[in-house]
Amino acid sequence: MDCRLGCGACCIAPSISSLGKAANIRCEYLNDNNLCSIFGLPERPKVCSDFKADRETCGSSNEEAMANLIYLEAVT
Repeated sequence: MDCRLGCGACCIAPSISSLGKAANIRCEYLNDNNLCSIFGLPERPKVCSDFKADRETCGSSNEEAMANLIYLEAVT
């Protein structure tokens, strides 16, 4: 599955400890179009680079992706 451009759920819902980002807080690198401003750059955290969009996680809408990722964050 290709990532839905402009979704941003994976940059909001989970915590990203290497950036000191808490869960359900917008990543400082997420721009106004919900795109990562450090995508492809060496300073992008490995956890972000390793994330692969899939239907089970991302669902069929941005709202479903947020709900799924909030749930996964809560249970892990």
